[in-house]
Amino acid sequence: MNPPEMIESARRQLVSMGVMTREQADLSKNIFESGNTFGESSDRLSWLTDRSLLPKKADYVYFVGCMNSYRYTETAANTFALLSRFGATMLPAEQCCGSPLLRTGFDARRFVDENCRQIAEIGAGTVITGCAGCYTTLKENYPKDFRVLSVPEFLAERISELEIKPLDLTVTYHDPCHLGRHNQIYEQPRQVIEAICRLEEMKANRKDARCCGGGGGVRAGYKDLSLQMARKRLGDVPDGVDYIVTSCPLCIRNLRDAGAGEKVIDLVDLVAMAVRQK
Repeated sequence: MNPPEMIESARRQLVSMGVMTREQADLSKNIFESGNTFGESSDRLSWLTDRSLLPKKADYVYFVGCMNSYRYTETAANTFALLSRFGATMLPAEQCCGSPLLRTGFDARRFVDENCRQIAEIGAGTVITGCAGCYTTLKENYPKDFRVLSVPEFLAERISELEIKPLDLTVTYHDPCHLGRHNQIYEQPRQVIEAICRLEEMKANRKDARCCGGGGGVRAGYKDLSLQMARKRLGDVPDGVDYIVTSCPLCIRNLRDAGAGEKVIDLVDLVAMAVRQK
């Protein structure tokens, strides 16, 4: 028995009959009309100062995702600065990966097909993403035409190639559901953190980590419940840590909104602090 699959199957059946919440309808409308979860009409790559930095052909593609494209652009810039050292490019007209549609019962084939077309045109064999939800979707709901890596996996493989400057910090790590429980990516982000600073684990971690409440359509449809879950998760944070590090922009938003504020950062932003500039 796979509870997420059962729930998503039930949602698909309900949506096919026209049964959905107003929030589901609004979210899907945003995505179908604009190609992103926010209904933004602006360029997804507006944070990139120089488009000439994008190779037309590359082995690696950085898939940015809606959240980092429109809400956490500094994290997007930090990620691309690291990945471009290894020759990565980005899709010229990236679309939503389709995760919010798939999790709430809608058909995402239009977005899957368009993103796949651009990946094939670039000739990439590996797609790297810093969004845990995008990661699960690219890995499980896209054709198996390319390898999919999370940013923590990629950085853990290459941590010795980065000029890391140890930082006098103590951080804790929040395991996003899509990386942890869904894909068993527990050790790689910790390897990266421990190469930089001290790590103190949350009371509930790895497979026992509490969900932050930010994904699965919960934040969009049931915001009070979502933030209640995030506040409960913050109760697991050890005293005295400098930062709460995670690898999912949905987790970052929810934990920040639940009261942690700017203390919650992306793993990439921690790495950016520690990389010696040439």
